[in-house]
Amino acid sequence: MKDLLKNTEERMDKSVNALNREFGTVRAGRANPSVLDKITVDYYGSPMPIHQIATVSVPEGRVLQIQPWDTGTLKLIEKAILTSDIGINPNNDGRVVRLVFPPLTEERRKDLVKEIKKMAEDCKVAVRSVRRDAIEKLKGMKKNNLITEDDQANGEKKIQTLTDKFCAEADTLCAAKEKEILEI
Repeated sequence: MKDLLKNTEERMDKSVNALNREFGTVRAGRANPSVLDKITVDYYGSPMPIHQIATVSVPEGRVLQIQPWDTGTLKLIEKAILTSDIGINPNNDGRVVRLVFPPLTEERRKDLVKEIKKMAEDCKVAVRSVRRDAIEKLKGMKKNNLITEDDQANGEKKIQTLTDKFCAEADTLCAAKEKEILEI
């Protein structure tokens, strides 16, 4: 049963970590290199993430600077950014590509808040799904006489405690990201 609880906790933790990574890709008015994580560049026939072919830095609060190790990839990086859905036009000066993040409008901020709340709710649904799977396994163990009713009840309580913990963590991440978006 300890393995079941450990596995359940790991799966729930992965859901919350995925939410945290997703929040990092949400453009919130500040320059954040993680908005480039989903963008790949066709580099000699292979799709490569930008951070593997260039140095990404934040010289100013709303500017991302991408300096490729091979200047021949500048046009490829620029093209990949233009075809992505981040909605920012790159500036190429022959050495580096700069992305200037415009300030967010009030309407766009509200849309982003709705988006992150949906992401957080999806995370909590995933956590609850892990809980359901774990409880089904406990019931199966009880049915096969591998554990007693008391063990099953204790296991369900522990699983519910884990569920509450990770749902609260998702809410905390959501509230922090919401605050970041609204206070810029």
